[in-house]
Amino acid sequence: EADRYRDALRYTRERTRFGWVSTAVSTFLFLGFWSAGGFGALDRWLRSFGWPDLATGLGYLGVLAAVGGLLTVPFDLYSTFVIEQRFGFNRTSVRTWVLDRIKGLAVAVALGLPLASGLLGLFATFPGSAWVWCWGLVTAFTLLAQLVFPAVVLPLFYRFAPLDDGPLRQALLGYAAAVGFPLDGVFVVDGSRRSTKANAFFTGAGRSKRIALFDTLVERLDVPQLVAVTAHEVGHFRRRHLWIGAGLGVLQAGVMLALLQVFVTHQGLFFAFSVDGPSVAVGLVLFGLLASPIDGVLTIGANALTRRFEFEADRFAAETTGDPEALIAALVALARDHLAQLNPHPLLVFLEYSHPPLGERIGALRSRSARVAEP
Repeated sequence: EADRYRDALRYTRERTRFGWVSTAVSTFLFLGFWSAGGFGALDRWLRSFGWPDLATGLGYLGVLAAVGGLLTVPFDLYSTFVIEQRFGFNRTSVRTWVLDRIKGLAVAVALGLPLASGLLGLFATFPGSAWVWCWGLVTAFTLLAQLVFPAVVLPLFYRFAPLDDGPLRQALLGYAAAVGFPLDGVFVVDGSRRSTKANAFFTGAGRSKRIALFDTLVERLDVPQLVAVTAHEVGHFRRRHLWIGAGLGVLQAGVMLALLQVFVTHQGLFFAFSVDGPSVAVGLVLFGLLASPIDGVLTIGANALTRRFEFEADRFAAETTGDPEALIAALVALARDHLAQLNPHPLLVFLEYSHPPLGERIGALRSRSARVAEP
């Protein structure tokens, strides 16, 4: 265990340094592009083709997205085939990595193109109240994504196979029946083709929900532990955490779109980035860059909320299974296998962590168990 703890420290250091380097490089490239007048030059070049405003705006967004995607390639390669490989996590072949990038690009175009077209079109049609209409579009898109992504997008990357009948399947279906949760099926996901890391999630909507367990998770945990992990995910559903998070995201989008409405008509914004005149597409990009500090602050609040949600889901799992030690054992096993940082600084947790540290989760579970056990 001492060796594993040292590996966890090394892994955390390497990931942290890698994050610093990638952030520094991206910042340097952004400042260089800005200083060279790149934002304005790209806008003028695209306008020279005489395309309609919508096509010009989509071209602007598409070029920047493509360049940004290409710049992430070396960092993604290093992360996957050097860092993750060094610590024994990576199982992704080069072929799988390339296919994943191609599929990801196709999904981004299929989802991003209609959304971007809608936003640009609404700003052109309703210049005085576009943010309200755009807010409605983003809301509809967010709700649709909650339903479509697990059922349509994930199967493009992973294979879902029904879990064979046996003790695990019976235990999971039995638990779902006991808590009145509409579980329509249990599937195993071939996560081991890409990584040794494990995960579990639900797919489906309404009265038809399915639990998907990574094969690495099934290999690593015993039946009570897998039931506890499933109960934790059921807890998120029963406490409506996913929908609360989506609702807060919609509210945040409304605030940001209202601010965007102001920024896209402000000549000073475009002058600062060497752009000749107002453009919705350019304004969208520039506002995204300038609003990143606001987004960072909002993310801190969102992380605090999701940490609370994790405690609530843990408590739900412990209460409904009656076996908090099974969940504790599962959390310990996953933290060990993922080389999780066991003692992060409280400030780091506050700023960056979406999940509570392992020690806090175990302490909360055992404290709750002790209170229940008292006469």
